[in-house]
Amino acid sequence: MKSPVPDPAPSDGEEGEDRTPLLQRAPRAETAPVCCPARYNLAFLAFFGFFVLYSLRVNLSVALVDMVDSNTTAAENRTANECAEHAAPIKVLHNQTGKKYRWDAETQGWILGSFFYGYIITQIPAGYVASRSGGKLLLGFGILGTAVFTLFTPLAADFGVGALVALRALEGLGEGVTFPAMHAMWSSWAPPLERSKLLSISYAGAQLGTVVSLPLSGIICYYMNWTYVFYLFGIVGIIWFILWIWLVSDTPETHKTISPYEKEYILSSLRNQLSSQKSVPWIPMLKSLALWAIVVAHFSYNWTFYTLLTLLPTYMKEVLRFNIQEGAVTQPQSGSPGSKAAAWVVNVTIARLTAQLHWLQGLRAVNSVEVNRSITSLPRHTENIGHMDRTFNFTQTAKL
Repeated sequence: MKSPVPDPAPSDGEEGEDRTPLLQRAPRAETAPVCCPARYNLAFLAFFGFFVLYSLRVNLSVALVDMVDSNTTAAENRTANECAEHAAPIKVLHNQTGKKYRWDAETQGWILGSFFYGYIITQIPAGYVASRSGGKLLLGFGILGTAVFTLFTPLAADFGVGALVALRALEGLGEGVTFPAMHAMWSSWAPPLERSKLLSISYAGAQLGTVVSLPLSGIICYYMNWTYVFYLFGIVGIIWFILWIWLVSDTPETHKTISPYEKEYILSSLRNQLSSQKSVPWIPMLKSLALWAIVVAHFSYNWTFYTLLTLLPTYMKEVLRFNIQEGAVTQPQSGSPGSKAAAWVVNVTIARLTAQLHWLQGLRAVNSVEVNRSITSLPRHTENIGHMDRTFNFTQTAKL
């Protein structure tokens, strides 16, 4: 009688049982969801929010050129030679239905500068309020208020200079809360390894808004009417506000459609990020030379940028003799908006490089010291390039 031949199937089954649990129970890498994550929806909505924000901020710089009777400004300009009229003007007839105002150069300066009087007031209070109550409503109503006030700009201009100056100051109050509110929101939403990428996506909208709104405002003024500059951008701001209130939440815990896995990923990554120190070390901060270097550099950067942004359209109209359409299209090539287009590209590129460095750190391909040194050096080098770019713009504009 033959002895039974052992069935090889059980051994195969045992081998299968040995392999299968190992594959099933192997620890999976902690990666973030990639399919429409809520934090990236927030980043892109913030991107369009800052796009609208800077469009509302700079549209008056172009529209003012078409609002003012050029004979009034020309009579006051006695300090420098003006360029001759261009030999080959654009053939398209300029829409002349917009009302003209007899505002001299000093009055125009008050109108353009009034925005920043309100803008500087709400910066610090907004940071305090956003840290206590969240940034969603603060940011949303800040941009909504600016959009609504923008719609009333033509009416305020009819009432007089005082009404227009007050309106622009109120717009500045609304826009002053935006950056502190956005910082507060990202403190609850941005995982450390994605913080640079998410913030860069958000704030890149400011550069793109400047690049798009300046030539677009000039085209609207030339072919339609300067009042439509304020109506169109104001309506876009209101539409953005509706989307913002509907789709965004202050924290991952209160978001209605976020996946449980993404919520856990964000909360676990931020669990050890908050400082246990309750008081702000004001004295060491005020004594820090590095802090004062950043303050001075940022102040100088913004002063030169906003000087070009607010005054260059008028300079190109009254001195260089470009009309409203030519000036709006040429300005991105000769002034700050062109540099903002480059800044937008650089901003996105640096965000990608920073995210890649963080990813390499997570894989232990590079150590933390190398990552921190590389990330810290990127903003410093780009800041230096930005200052050289502003200096070049000033000198070359004067030579035109």
